[in-house]
Amino acid sequence: MTVQLNHTIVSAHDKHASARFLADLLGLDVSPEYGPFVPVEIPNGVSLDYADADGDITPQHYAFLVTEDEFDTVFARIQRAGLTYWADPHHTHEGEINRNDGGRGVYFDDPNGHVLEILTRPYGSGG
Repeated sequence: MTVQLNHTIVSAHDKHASARFLADLLGLDVSPEYGPFVPVEIPNGVSLDYADADGDITPQHYAFLVTEDEFDTVFARIQRAGLTYWADPHHTHEGEINRNDGGRGVYFDDPNGHVLEILTRPYGSGG
């Protein structure tokens, strides 16, 4: 059996602004609105479908595996946007990147408090 993640729903206070935030940082397009969702398709075919939510949003974590060159590009966008970033998901090493498994990684928050991560090596891959 082949099982693949197709999409996940991301709660947002403003689905359009949140989808644009992610797409701009990662250099992706925002897809046309589909029902109550504003999708951002990741190149591996998975989409993050943003949906408006009332009240509090429980923060989730979304990690994006990128190449070394893509890391440089996205990280530059994070810095240009003036976003606070951390080397760890617990936000204890502010202004740093990590070098886990011989790669690089950095965490930052989206406007809804979701923790986003870019990394160049999957965790546990060695290096």
